[in-house]
Amino acid sequence: MKKKLHELAHPWVRKLATYEPGRPIEEVARELGFADAEEIIKLASNENALGPSPRAVAAMRRALPRMHLYPDGSAFFLRRALAHKLAVGLDQIMVGHGSNEIIALLGQTFLRPGTNIVMADRAFVVYRLVADAFRARTIAVPMRNFTHDLDAMLRAITPRTKLVFIANPNNPTGTMVDGAALDRFMRRVPEHAAVVLDEAYIELLPPDRQPDTIRYVREGRPVFVLRTFSKTYGLAGLRVGYAVAPAEGVALLNKVRQPFNVNAMALAAAEAALADEAYVARTRRLVANGLRTLERACARLDLDYVPSVANFILIKTGRGREVCRALEREQVIVRPMDAYGLPDYIRVTVGRPAENAKFIRALEQVRPQR
Repeated sequence: MKKKLHELAHPWVRKLATYEPGRPIEEVARELGFADAEEIIKLASNENALGPSPRAVAAMRRALPRMHLYPDGSAFFLRRALAHKLAVGLDQIMVGHGSNEIIALLGQTFLRPGTNIVMADRAFVVYRLVADAFRARTIAVPMRNFTHDLDAMLRAITPRTKLVFIANPNNPTGTMVDGAALDRFMRRVPEHAAVVLDEAYIELLPPDRQPDTIRYVREGRPVFVLRTFSKTYGLAGLRVGYAVAPAEGVALLNKVRQPFNVNAMALAAAEAALADEAYVARTRRLVANGLRTLERACARLDLDYVPSVANFILIKTGRGREVCRALEREQVIVRPMDAYGLPDYIRVTVGRPAENAKFIRALEQVRPQR
């Protein structure tokens, strides 16, 4: 008798948790029987409500006739543009299929049974999932006021720690630690542990509020700075991100990276988006205004929330998953937070003004009464 596939798999793989993404609009429409999916708004996955950068769209159109060719496996032109913008060497940049691929490559490069990672207990859950996949232990350090407690994270590092993850700004709390705190941390972190600074949302901040983390790369510290084109540049559907690290670190990741890991259209779009400063400025204004709108609504509805610097906000509604399901019936998709140990919270992405208004009206209808 043939064995079932799960019996052939490694035992630890059968035990792995599965990442729960934000629900697609089409799935909710089918499930709830909505005839017009266009009426549903999705504020669940921290996407850019403006849509993709116009320059990126134009670059994709120009790239279309060449889609029969393999992409540039070295991502030379995008890396050159990034190197110029960030004042680093070409050999200090690696482009990935979203920054999530790079997190997985870090696991493949550094983790094995008997090693561990250090992260905040309410930081991006993928760090833990990657550690689990390579049978490494996760040391989860409690946050302080929904923010990374860097001193406690330092104390948690052991001789077996290989990677320390700091999401800054953090998903799902929307909080961040400042440059001075990061400097103190970087001066004290032991050299046997590489620091991963996940800055998926950093460009949403004005430049004068962005910590200069690329400086650590120029200084040759054991650090990987991760960024993405999914959030600020509106290219989440293309899956393109990058790591900035000392050349030695980039060379290690390239050893385990698959060839042609980023498609040609994504490379063209990302290079064009990188130069679209007007679009980035519009995005920052949209997010800042939207956050103020959502914060005022929370205050009016007597709902606690975590002040955010990213393009989303964490709101304490009570019974978060139930509230999310009720909001879906009102044609609004947001994200439950029980996977992060926050069952009473929902996470809401900043949308366009009309989308924010629709969410607020729906929340007024479904929120549990105190």
